Amino acid sequence: MLNKKDQRVRRSRQTRIRIATQGVARLSVNRTNLHIYAQVISGDGATVLASASTAEADVSKALGGKGSNAAAATAVGKRIAEKAKAAGVEKVAFDRAGFAYHGRVKALAEAAREAGLQF
Repeated sequence: MLNKKDQRVRRSRQTRIRIATQGVARLSVNRTNLHIYAQVISGDGATVLASASTAEADVSKALGGKGSNAAAATAVGKRIAEKAKAAGVEKVAFDRAGFAYHGRVKALAEAAREAGLQF
């Protein structure tokens, strides 16, 4: 019997295998109870091209220390899209790491799309 975390890890592994066959950069998202993190990882999986999170000092200050809500996820989504475009990445595959496409994960994805990232 798998526990909740093992089920999520299993789902994420399947997604990463599928994304690896595409050979494009991936936008990987991780969320904890306190923060949300996003990374753009190269197609070969070797390099992090851009990263953003609510744990960064300037983001945290702008949000007033509230890093665990949809507004914070939206801010991180915009920031990761800007950083990815600056690194020369326009197209990514969205890797939600087994998390449901709902709430903070959805807010981050929609904000990144609005800021010009294609996936």
